[in-house]
Amino acid sequence: MVWPLAANLSMLFATEPLPRRVAAAVQAGFAGVEIQFPYDCPAPELQQALQQSQMPLVLINLPAGDLLQGGPGLACVPSRRSDFARALEQALAYVERVRPLRVNVLPGRLDQGLEPAVALDCLADNLMAAANAFAELGVGVVCEAINRHDMPGFLLATAEELASMLARVAHPNLSAQLDFYHMQRMGIALPDAVAALAGHIGHVQFADLPGRGAPGSGQMDFASGFQALAQAGYRGWLAAEYHPAEADFGWIADWRSQGWI
Repeated sequence: MVWPLAANLSMLFATEPLPRRVAAAVQAGFAGVEIQFPYDCPAPELQQALQQSQMPLVLINLPAGDLLQGGPGLACVPSRRSDFARALEQALAYVERVRPLRVNVLPGRLDQGLEPAVALDCLADNLMAAANAFAELGVGVVCEAINRHDMPGFLLATAEELASMLARVAHPNLSAQLDFYHMQRMGIALPDAVAALAGHIGHVQFADLPGRGAPGSGQMDFASGFQALAQAGYRGWLAAEYHPAEADFGWIADWRSQGWI
């Protein structure tokens, strides 16, 4: 199985302005790009950069409030339902111009004093709203589990927890974003993570472990993960979301020789 390869422009080529990172990704050998939170870049400017480089935008995140600053975010906080609705409207307007294949809704952290069941209820409602809204634009929605070592208190941290939420919402426009790094950081073998989400994986991201560096910088068994993806019939993108080092794109040629990308 050969998968198309995307560069996460929020982490790679970060010394360049965002539109220039698109061309840098082309030069490095990527076939597409994803961006965590592109909203500071005017949509027409990003759209122009994508068109000039003939690069597909594979994925962006829905705005997540204070999540990256250590807060709970928006999607699983009942008192922030109106904030989530505004974030959804912002993303919808942006997506109408830049047309990503998918939008990722980050579940967020369990807010202090909130019962997990209540947070899960809120997340399910918001995922349903997002899946419905983006379906009208032909854009898929994914949801991601993130490890609780890097993000303590994250509501969904394992493949099983994510699979349970997908089953609960049961929307045809909602699938899983599976990040190899986060699963391994939680001590979950990649084949087990793929098996838990098989048939419902919409997008895959990766970085090596430990350190969240480039492939080859750690000990992750990518081959086992890719074998599991092939067996599960996954046909989406692989996205490089890692902390870069100088001249660390040699793995691309190696993966091509392996027939993975």
